[in-house]
Amino acid sequence: MWDKRYSELGFAYGKTVNDFLKQKYQLIPAGGKVLCLAEGEGRNAVFLAKLGYQVTAVDLSEVGLNKALKLARENNTEISIVVADLANFELGTNEWDAIVSIFAHVPEKIRKRVHAQIMPALHKHGIFILEAYTYKHIEMKGIGGPPATQKGMFNSLNDLMQELNTLDMIVGHESQRDIFEGKYHQGESAVVQFVALKK
Repeated sequence: MWDKRYSELGFAYGKTVNDFLKQKYQLIPAGGKVLCLAEGEGRNAVFLAKLGYQVTAVDLSEVGLNKALKLARENNTEISIVVADLANFELGTNEWDAIVSIFAHVPEKIRKRVHAQIMPALHKHGIFILEAYTYKHIEMKGIGGPPATQKGMFNSLNDLMQELNTLDMIVGHESQRDIFEGKYHQGESAVVQFVALKK
């Protein structure tokens, strides 16, 4: 599915950084190592790289990540890429100053596996930043998010607080907001936004 989507002309979710990440990136230690999960065509990774962060983008779509490399070159910056499925990707230990998860919707079992690795993978004072659709999104008029039939792929603040309870939550709320990110994220949306710190 993802190779097909990313093979389309243009950028499926645009070239502009996600609004929430743009608001919160300054919490990431300057010049730090950042891992962007399910990063697709690289808009968030390239934004951070331009600001001097050392960014690695991971995604299961080689097509998407090749576009991410092209976007980085267009912006006179560099990112590293890893083609991998989050179902078996290892985040490492004491590896990252920040981990970023922007609309990284995966089955519940995989999400829990990834979230269990976040705390060990972060450096001391490392930051985790997430935005994802909640199940309330199926009632919204906007375009985006997992299929309504795959309820386990949606996120909720309650789930995040349980799965990431070894981190100190800085931001945690569910809300409705308008999203305009390429043609596949458009309009009225229901999301959860979450930021947490490893002390």
